[in-house]
Amino acid sequence: MSMIGEYLRVTATELGRAIQEPDWALGFVEEVQDAEEETEPAPAEARHFSTYKTWDMLRFLLARAEFPVNVIHGEEPFAEDEDWGYGPPRYLRPERVQLAVEALRATSYAQLISGVDPAELTSAEVYPLGWSEPGSLEWGRPWYDGLTQFFEAAARAKDAMLVWLD
Repeated sequence: MSMIGEYLRVTATELGRAIQEPDWALGFVEEVQDAEEETEPAPAEARHFSTYKTWDMLRFLLARAEFPVNVIHGEEPFAEDEDWGYGPPRYLRPERVQLAVEALRATSYAQLISGVDPAELTSAEVYPLGWSEPGSLEWGRPWYDGLTQFFEAAARAKDAMLVWLD
């Protein structure tokens, strides 16, 4: 089974309800995922986004760049007794989404991978491994670009973000 980075844009009201009613939140996530699976909206129009298996690579690169917001795992826990795939979900408040998008805009993917030796990812056991393949660092580029677009749309709407690994 794969580990997939997952995101859901939520309004402040929906975030409040998710924190109070984690079962509702999981049902809401599934409802949005099912609806968008059929329509496949672009990241800027979507409420749900996935970084697929690049989540750990992006985590490694963003940590190396001293990124100011934990966009890969979220920052604040909720539903701590729940398991949404690989542990409980977390969230980012709207002001943290705004800070994240400012940093994402200021950090190109080329900057993230500049000076990175794929062997660093191998030695750090970055999921899903296989970093010795030619061009392996380029694999994350479309996911990073999509994540940036997704966060930009969330910031424009002043949305919060639910974040989890599935």
